[in-house]
Amino acid sequence: MANVRQKNAKTAVVLFSVVAGMIGLAFASVPLYRIFCQTTGLAGTPSIRSQAPEKATDIDFKVRFDANVNTELAWKFKPLQKEITLKLGEERLAFYEATNLSDKTITGSAVFNVTPLKIGQYFVKIDCFCFTEQALRPGETVQMPVSFYVDPAIYEDKNTRDVKTITLSYTFYPVKDEQKVSAVRPSATPGNKG
Repeated sequence: MANVRQKNAKTAVVLFSVVAGMIGLAFASVPLYRIFCQTTGLAGTPSIRSQAPEKATDIDFKVRFDANVNTELAWKFKPLQKEITLKLGEERLAFYEATNLSDKTITGSAVFNVTPLKIGQYFVKIDCFCFTEQALRPGETVQMPVSFYVDPAIYEDKNTRDVKTITLSYTFYPVKDEQKVSAVRPSATPGNKG
C-alpha cells in the first residue's frame, strides 16, 4: 500500500512539473520568438542594432514604405515618403505621421515587417517609434521617425542577391489597457503638434 502511494505521489509530481513547465514555456514563448525572429529575420522581422557600418557601399537600393491601421484604432497613419534610394550600409531616417481622429487620448502599438520575407535579417533598425507605445491626445498629429540601413551582406547571400527593393510595413493596433500606459513622445522629430 505504501509502495502504491509513493508511485502515485511520484506520478503527481512529474505531471505537476510537466504542466508547470508547459505554462512557463507558454509565457516565455512570445518574447523568445520575438528575439529569435529579430536575430534570424524570420517572417520578415527586421534586425535591430545600435549603429550602421562605418562605410557604405556604392550599390543603390530602394526601400518603400507602407502604413496600416487596425479598424479598432481611430487613427490616420501614413508614411511621409513613398520610397527612399540609399546605398547598402548607409543609415537613413524616414518619417511616418499619425493623427488621432477621436475625441479622447488613444495609445497605439505598431507591429512591423519587411517584404520580401527572406531579407528580414538584412533590414536593420537602429531606432524606431515602433519600439514603444505611442499615446496621442484628441486631434493630435505627430511625426514618428525610423532610423535604418540595409546590411551590405544582402549581396553575399545567394538567396537574396536578386532583391533590389524592400518594403517596410507597419500596422498600428490599439493598446487595450490604457491604465498601464504612460504617454510616450518621440524625441527629435520635426513637426510634432500638441
